[in-house]
Amino acid sequence: MTMRLVSVGNVIVDVTLRIPALPERGGDVLARDTGSTPGGAFNTLVAAARQGLEGVYGGAHGVGPHGDLVRSALSGEGISVLLDPSPDADTGFDIALVDDEGERTFVTVFGAEARLTARELASISLGAGDLVHVSGYGLLEDTNARVLAPWIAGIGSGHTVLLDPGPLATAIPAEALATVAGRVDWLSCNLREALSLTGAADAVAAATALRETWRAVVIRLGPQGCLVVQDEARFVAGFAVEAVDTSGAGDAHTGAFLAGLASGETPRAAARRANACAAIAVTRRGPATAPTAAEVQRLLDGAG
Repeated sequence: MTMRLVSVGNVIVDVTLRIPALPERGGDVLARDTGSTPGGAFNTLVAAARQGLEGVYGGAHGVGPHGDLVRSALSGEGISVLLDPSPDADTGFDIALVDDEGERTFVTVFGAEARLTARELASISLGAGDLVHVSGYGLLEDTNARVLAPWIAGIGSGHTVLLDPGPLATAIPAEALATVAGRVDWLSCNLREALSLTGAADAVAAATALRETWRAVVIRLGPQGCLVVQDEARFVAGFAVEAVDTSGAGDAHTGAFLAGLASGETPRAAARRANACAAIAVTRRGPATAPTAAEVQRLLDGAG
C-alpha cells in the first residue's frame, strides 16, 4: 500500500483581501482585489502532494458553496476525501488580510469542519506507514477537541503524527494538549507561536522549553529558515527570496517536511526541503502556491 498523508486538519475557504496596511481601530482601508480559495489544511495537503506524497483529507466538510469549492479544489489536486459532507452546515471561512509587506492577518468563522464526530473519526482507516497531520484549530474547545484529542492519542505505532498548533495555539485547552503530547512525533510552529506557548524570549529558549513536552519540534523562522529540535536544537538555513505573499507559507513548509520524512530523508534534510518549498511559495500570490518537487530540487541544487 502506498504511504499517504492523512490530514484531519481543517480545510476552510480563504476570502482574501489585499490591502496597503491594516487600518487603525475604527478606520477603513480600500482592498485592491479579492478572491476565495481553499486554505488551512488544504495548503499542507497540496504541498505534500506536489512533493510526491499522496494526500487524503479526513476532516469534515459541509454542504453549500464553500464545501463545493473545497471538494472541487481537493479533487483538482488529486487529493481524496474520506468523509461524506456534513448535511447541516457549510464549510467555514476566514477573512485573510494581506498587506503590502506580504504579511497576512486572519479572522476565522468556523463551519462544518469544526463539527467532526467520533463516529466519523472511527471510520478513518490508516494504512501502513501513513503520516497524520493535525491542525491546532481542530483542538480548540469550540471545534473538535473533545473527539479529536482522544483519537490522536489512540493512533497506533508505525505512523508519524505532526501537530501544527497554528495562530490560536495558546487557546488550545491544556487538557487537549496533554492528551495528544504523548503521541505527537513532531510539533511544527512558527516563532510567534513558539514564544507564546512557552513565554520564552528567543527561539533557542523556546526550543528548549518545548522539548520538555514534545518528542521533536520544528520552529519555523521565516526567511531565516528553521530550528529542528530533537536531542538538541539545530539551525537549518533558509533561502533569500523576495516575498510577495506569506499566506500558506507555514502550511507549505509542513507539507514538504512531511513529504521529505516519508521519502526517507533525515529530519534536517526534510527541513531544508521544507525551507525551499516555503521560500518559493512566498514569491507567488495566493495561499496554495507550493512548488513542485522539481522546482524545489532546482533550488536545492542551485544552493549547493
